[in-house]
Amino acid sequence: MALVIATALAVGIAPAVLGGAPAAAGPALAGAATEGVLVVQEGGPLVVPSGEEGAVTTRIKVTLPAGLSGPVRARLLLPDPTWELPDFDTPAYEPVTATCAVNSGVFWSCPWDSPGNEVVFPAVEASQTVTYDVRVNADSRAAVMGNLTASLEVTGADGAVIGRAPIAFHFVKGTPENYLRTTVLARDKAGVLWQYPSSGRDDTPLRARQRIGGGWNAYTSLTSLTHRTAAGEGDLVARDKTGVLWYYKGSGNPAAPFKSRVRVGGGWNAYTAITGRGGGLVARDRDGVLWIHAPNDGENSSEPFAPRRRVGGGWNTYTAIVGQGSGYNAVARDTSGVLWSYGYGFENGTGPYSPRRKVGGGWNAYNALTWAQNLNSHGRNDLVARDKEGRMWLYETISTNYGAVPVSSRKQIGWGWGIYDAIL
Repeated sequence: MALVIATALAVGIAPAVLGGAPAAAGPALAGAATEGVLVVQEGGPLVVPSGEEGAVTTRIKVTLPAGLSGPVRARLLLPDPTWELPDFDTPAYEPVTATCAVNSGVFWSCPWDSPGNEVVFPAVEASQTVTYDVRVNADSRAAVMGNLTASLEVTGADGAVIGRAPIAFHFVKGTPENYLRTTVLARDKAGVLWQYPSSGRDDTPLRARQRIGGGWNAYTSLTSLTHRTAAGEGDLVARDKTGVLWYYKGSGNPAAPFKSRVRVGGGWNAYTAITGRGGGLVARDRDGVLWIHAPNDGENSSEPFAPRRRVGGGWNTYTAIVGQGSGYNAVARDTSGVLWSYGYGFENGTGPYSPRRKVGGGWNAYNALTWAQNLNSHGRNDLVARDKEGRMWLYETISTNYGAVPVSSRKQIGWGWGIYDAIL
């Protein structure tokens, strides 16, 4: 009996639609002989977005020779991993969740990290054609897998291999999961707080806004304490008009990202600027003295900060001081519009920040500055600035010993933001 093995390439046909049915078959590289076995990956290589897009499916069609009888078995042989995941000790195939089906039957779990890196399909009785569906869902970590070529091996009733062909998967960057993406918060002049979840995309890094709730014009200052995510994580504090500070803990619910507020204490009207640092706060008083309120250990949200400690004077030279909240870097703009960068300073005994380094001039063109971590595909903690015409600009940064420093030309990421009186 002659044996012919072929794969199919898609010609003018897109890969399987995300989460949809398998794509129609493309033409095979070669036709099968009368008594041959043809193994075809319909639609060609399966493109797998690594992120929150959901599962995609590839169908493998096996055409058996006439007269073949008895049970037919198949297994998908996966290559030995050559990549390393960001969390190192994690099994290389853990980012992949796979289910499989035979002859359009019920899907069952077919893990890729099984012993020997192989998926064994149940035996079926030989017929003219047998189909094997492999549905793949991959999280963001799987992007490092790149182009992966497995092999489908088909055996007959006697256990001899009667067909084998390469099965290709192309793992590409998708949309990061919501816990890996941030949100930008903005309060409008009516006191409504809105959130803009990041998309993880470079071309449109912000998604459409979502309403959080009203009444936020009761506050004269809003400050992020920890990194916010589109999964509803991240804490903030708000100072009301009487000088009382309130603590809002992240809820973990994207639709309602904050729990009910908890009173921290009064007297915070003594400060003309408040910003986040490493889960705590730094605050400037009316005399230009900077104070640090380090975070308290534990989960007591009514006492989130240790007693304040004096940093030093002279901070009235700045018209804006913007810390990273969960991080330790800060930028400050002086009265002439020059932006200065401050890095982490405890290691060298300089206090909460290292000696400042000049970033550049012209920053008085902006009336709002904030940090946004994981806003686009680069995953950095970048600067976002609003100009006086209401346009939003993104400056990608890198972290250095002197803080986070812009490394790219600005990129416009929005307009119409002049309706907001607070952005964080």
